[in-house]
Amino acid sequence: QVQLVESGGGLVQPGGSLRLSCAASSNAFSVYAMIWYRQAPGKERERVTTMWPNGVTTYSDSVKGRFTVSRDNAKNTVYLQMNNLNTEDTGVYYCNIPAENSWGQGTQVTVSS
Repeated sequence: QVQLVESGGGLVQPGGSLRLSCAASSNAFSVYAMIWYRQAPGKERERVTTMWPNGVTTYSDSVKGRFTVSRDNAKNTVYLQMNNLNTEDTGVYYCNIPAENSWGQGTQVTVSS
């Protein structure tokens, strides 16, 4: 199974930015669709963005225009650039490879003044 490791979370003030990373253990990384999810306290897990192998991306309405997903296939890594963060973006962020049912351990993002 492909191992995923997220990093880059932390505490940021409203209006700030963070960049999350998700590193995969597979050298076949380039063929996978990658998904970022998040889960806020007391809420269900929400799909934030999907990036297909061909570069096509989709975003939830709640993050559209503020978040940008990208990938570096040479580094087996997908990134999530998060700008203009607000308190509703607080939660644990997970990356996922649906084809392998692989999940990372999650990285905490807290937006607070």
